[in-house]
Amino acid sequence: MSPLRTLLPFILAGSALLAAVPAPAQEAGAEVVIVQENVRYDYAQVLAVDPVYQVLRTTRTERVCDGQEQAIKNGLSRMVGAVKGTLGAKLEDSGEQANCRNVPVTRDYRRPIAYDVDYVYKGSKFRTRMARDPGNRLRIRVSVTPQPMAGP
Repeated sequence: MSPLRTLLPFILAGSALLAAVPAPAQEAGAEVVIVQENVRYDYAQVLAVDPVYQVLRTTRTERVCDGQEQAIKNGLSRMVGAVKGTLGAKLEDSGEQANCRNVPVTRDYRRPIAYDVDYVYKGSKFRTRMARDPGNRLRIRVSVTPQPMAGP
């Protein structure tokens, strides 16, 4: 016996149940119109893209010796670190000890998390937020639906 023959009684029972469901109440003489959506795709010209940043703050400790705090605050910690490494090796070789301590240094890092995009389509300007930079043009979905007419 084929699988369709075994399922046929269930299919017929289901269709009979659907036929028994009453239709929603309608006004006398009113027509039911099913609106089909008209959709197409087109391209819009991008006017501006502004990144939206997330700021991440990190703190780490750096070793500072004799008045080098100001150099770190001015953002010269890399240069100070290189000089410190060179001089530190010479100080250790000569047996002298510098007055050093660990100082917390805070840095902010910005990373883009979204993009605010201004674009124009057929003379109208729009703005949206996107996950990535769209470039010079943006593919858009255009949907046209007629507005229902007011009653008599």
